[in-house]
Amino acid sequence: MPEIKERPILFSAPMVRAILEGRKTVTRRAVKFPLIDRDFGCELAGNEIGQSEAHRLCPYGQPEQRLWVRESWWQAGDWQATYPEDDTGAWFGSKRVVYSADGTPPNEPNTSYPNGLRNGAYSAAAPNKIWRHRPSIHMNRWASRILLEINDVRVERLQDITEAQAKAEGVRLYTDHAELGDWWHVEGIETYSADPRKSFELLWSSVGGDWQANPWVWVVEFKRVTP
Repeated sequence: MPEIKERPILFSAPMVRAILEGRKTVTRRAVKFPLIDRDFGCELAGNEIGQSEAHRLCPYGQPEQRLWVRESWWQAGDWQATYPEDDTGAWFGSKRVVYSADGTPPNEPNTSYPNGLRNGAYSAAAPNKIWRHRPSIHMNRWASRILLEINDVRVERLQDITEAQAKAEGVRLYTDHAELGDWWHVEGIETYSADPRKSFELLWSSVGGDWQANPWVWVVEFKRVTP
């Protein structure tokens, strides 16, 4: 049986939580043009892309292939340098991690820092010394805890998103005042809307996307599987 192909994909902490809670089962990523068809050596410059072409050309993979999630994280370890803030030395990281989506690491006293650390720095238990915050792009495969299997891939205009798809993107239902009806929002954005599409628009804009440009996007539907 051939090995299933895997690729990395980045998600923010709020979207990681949405995946873990089962609220997010699809992601949209801007199509980067020019898009080259490697099979034919031609350039697809913003024209309609059929389903079969989408499956072949999507940089995130094809149905039944997998995506391993990169998220921001903390890694316990030690610098070769003298002080934690001096990152000029080599970093010796362990396989002990805390995921930013779950919170901050414990501040564990050790022989170097018997009283722990402060101001956003955290000491780690021996044989490590400190916790180092690592951006998602620097997550190693072994540290990833979330594996996704692609169900479907297609290309569409961003603003063609439906209400159902906006909900599947991980927007959250505001439940504190259910008597007011359904209101939707994005974690970290204190704006509520009766239209989940509007909440998704805010989500798209929050990561630097241009909603008004209505770009072509890859629509990647997935399900979580056991790593």
